[in-house]
Amino acid sequence: MTDTPPRDELLGVILAAGKGTRIQPFSERYPKPILPILGKSVLQHQVEIMRDLGVRRVIIVIGHLGFEIVRALGDGADLGVSIEYVDQGPTLGIAHAVSKLEQRIDAPFMLFLGDIFFVHRDLGSMVETLRDPNVHGVLAVKEEPSMAAIRRNFVVLENEEGFVRRVIEKPQYPRTTLKGCGLYLFDPLFFDAVRRTPRSALRDEYEITDAIQIFIDDGHAVKAARVIEDDLNLSYPGDLLDINLQVLGEGGEYRGDGVQLAPGASATHSVLMKGCQVTTPITLHDCLVFPGAIVDSAVDLHRHIITPDHVIDCR
Repeated sequence: MTDTPPRDELLGVILAAGKGTRIQPFSERYPKPILPILGKSVLQHQVEIMRDLGVRRVIIVIGHLGFEIVRALGDGADLGVSIEYVDQGPTLGIAHAVSKLEQRIDAPFMLFLGDIFFVHRDLGSMVETLRDPNVHGVLAVKEEPSMAAIRRNFVVLENEEGFVRRVIEKPQYPRTTLKGCGLYLFDPLFFDAVRRTPRSALRDEYEITDAIQIFIDDGHAVKAARVIEDDLNLSYPGDLLDINLQVLGEGGEYRGDGVQLAPGASATHSVLMKGCQVTTPITLHDCLVFPGAIVDSAVDLHRHIITPDHVIDCR
């Protein structure tokens, strides 16, 4: 690694190793990051965001059912990027996953958590901010109205000049509504802090927020960028349905190629993915049907997810 890392290249990193036990039964077959949003996996949406920012090389950290992620995205050629895969091994936190990449990264890198769907604006401003030679990190943030959401994530405290002075993981008594969103941009100097990050008492993991605080305390300037309009987490089965319906929009409809509906069947404000079939004369409303799934219900369905293996009631 060079003493002065180059700043004219931008790499992409996506962390996609988690088991997602709360989102069963999906986690039995699908890693969370390849669950679909309007016919594309969360990972594909993220890779396309990176590609549109000029990223041409993406490293994905895999673990649980990692072969499914490799099968879904391959080498990235179809998406206009080159994708590499690194197995995290034991999943000991975000900073632990990042630590696996130090020998592979010698340029600024944009880091996404692979189980979040981002509704964003002007991510390019993060890249422009990092072009300042005095700035070594940028955190994507949003003003969060929900105290419950803040307590599940981390908050960012800024100084008068707009630089981050503290990050606080899962605060019980937050002093700000400025929430971190699981999207980051770092100079490779960040690995010096990652290497010295201790295992936390809170979750017995290596926390990214601890690494960021060490980085700041070392004297490296980090800025917050208000570029996230919404960060939609995939934690429970109903989250997958809600994200699809939110992205679909009021009154919207999505049908992939080869969808077949029996005579008398209909679907309103629903997502029907490639090759699925509705074989009975029912109405689907606010539903999500996976590719290749067969819907043979005798009654109308509302707020259901149908996969080739399961029917999940999300009411």
